[in-house]
Amino acid sequence: MGASGWQYVTAYEGSVEASLAALHARVFAEDYGDDEAYESLDDLWDDEEFMGEEGTHSILDIQRVVYMSSPPAPTDSDDYATLRPVRPDRVRHHFGTERPTPAQFEDLLAQAHEASRAARPHPANTLLDEPHMRWTGLFVLLYPEAGEREPSHVGIFGYSGD
Repeated sequence: MGASGWQYVTAYEGSVEASLAALHARVFAEDYGDDEAYESLDDLWDDEEFMGEEGTHSILDIQRVVYMSSPPAPTDSDDYATLRPVRPDRVRHHFGTERPTPAQFEDLLAQAHEASRAARPHPANTLLDEPHMRWTGLFVLLYPEAGEREPSHVGIFGYSGD
């Protein structure tokens, strides 16, 4: 099927884990709500053949949050299906601040997509170049306005497929 990139901006629910769970519920309902094959997200994840061979090519391929700054390793099976934070120095590099807004996140991703569609080669330094392994994702806490102390959203992006 090939690799698929995916990205989401979802409300911050008090923790990244709670935000991921709410996003999972929403995407599962949208993608599988009328599908009789899976009654729940756990049923989908229990289908090892489907998840191991094809996957959903969405956030539903990600099962847990890990707080590690090191990139995932293809040789470590525990690194698959994980969501990690973008390193703070990389957040500052891409956004110019430690507290980006949802609009900045969406704008930066749109610019990265445009750069990848350009006929000329582009340097590998866009936000979309941060994920280092398929079947994993990254997140960035997003703030309602620059300088706000509490996040309002989580920006999530990654790749599924081979």
